[in-house]
Amino acid sequence: MPTYEYLCENCGHRFEKFQKMTDNPLKECPECGKKVKRLIGTGMGFIFKGTGFYATDYRNSGFSGKTCCGRNERCEKPPCSDDGTCKR
Repeated sequence: MPTYEYLCENCGHRFEKFQKMTDNPLKECPECGKKVKRLIGTGMGFIFKGTGFYATDYRNSGFSGKTCCGRNERCEKPPCSDDGTCKR
């Protein structure tokens, strides 16, 4: 939900209101009760909070980045061998 900035045309009181995008704009100043206008702001962009924004957040807990034989490069036909040794 965005924060909208308002300015009272009568007393000059400037304030912000956290509203849904579908909410109607405010019409009265909380200080004097006269007409307010909504200002056009520059916006803020996205703020990412919490988990879920990195590729590693959804990765299997057993993932180590290595193949079945312990190399960092991909095996041609995993598993390399039954005992885990690389056949290269």
